[in-house]
Amino acid sequence: MTTELLNTLYVQTQGADLRLEEDCVRVRVPEDTGRRTLPLRRLDAIVVYGHVNLSTELITRCAQDARPITWMSRSGRYLGRLDGAVRGNVLLRHAQHQIHDDKDGCLEIARSIVAGKIRNSRWIILRTARDAPRSAQEAMRAAALKLAESLPSTASAPHLDALRGIEGDAARLHFAAFRNALRPAEGIPPFERRARRPPTDPVNALLSFLYGLVRGLVHGATEQVGLDPYVGYLHGIRPGKPALILDLMEEFRPILADRLALTLLNRRQLRVEHFEELPGGAVRLTDDGRSDVLRAWQDWRQQHWQHSIAGRDVPAGLLPVMQARLLARHVRGDLPGYLPWTAA
Repeated sequence: MTTELLNTLYVQTQGADLRLEEDCVRVRVPEDTGRRTLPLRRLDAIVVYGHVNLSTELITRCAQDARPITWMSRSGRYLGRLDGAVRGNVLLRHAQHQIHDDKDGCLEIARSIVAGKIRNSRWIILRTARDAPRSAQEAMRAAALKLAESLPSTASAPHLDALRGIEGDAARLHFAAFRNALRPAEGIPPFERRARRPPTDPVNALLSFLYGLVRGLVHGATEQVGLDPYVGYLHGIRPGKPALILDLMEEFRPILADRLALTLLNRRQLRVEHFEELPGGAVRLTDDGRSDVLRAWQDWRQQHWQHSIAGRDVPAGLLPVMQARLLARHVRGDLPGYLPWTAA
């Protein structure tokens, strides 16, 4: 079964107005006498940032069509999502919950998730080391070697806490190598460490924004397949925490987000004027910066990657759907284990 990769409508102009016009969405922006209409059949999702108005008729139609609408803050923080009626077989979700309650079954899936993340992190480090300054190449290759050495311990981790410790060490190695690979434009301060809440420098602001985009892809994939986005295996469950989305994001972060961040910064497509500091020290992308990132993201979603299990190349935007389907097949008992996607 194949899925067409449609377009996502991203709207970040503050005060923009979106309304339903027959089978199209009509977009009007402040101080612009013109209007733009887009056929709904060519849109798989709508994502709005900040103060953007949507009519009740448009929201209702999207809910009926199972076309998700996602609300984000202007800085790219996830706020909420409308998906319409819950889809999928209740028996699939019941089986998903049962595996979560099975200590061994839960741990086995979590091991695969962490292994996939580490392999993709190592792949990115080795690829970017080719273009890194000679002084940084040795450190990056040493980090890639340590990541490779951690894979056997991932497979034999006796419990989730041990596995999470391995994942945390791998993340520190990854971001240390990421720092060595960066060659941003003048004025962008050096990246020291991952800072999330809130991001306090341009690089972290960009990473947080891109992770929000990846989260949207993964959330849509889990809902489409019929999995419960709040019952995961690596991340602990608690009210309001989409544990399964956070799980499945792990294998995609290095390729879909970190790699794109390096490209945008090292090619000077994002410069210091594309970021702004807020009161309190938080940093976020400007409107122009978000526009540039979203254009690059739309192109990035179209790039094809080899999927060894599917036996064909798959657009990046569909990779989370492929993986959600594989997880669902394992949960139903059709596959002996969950096989993460890794770049080749």
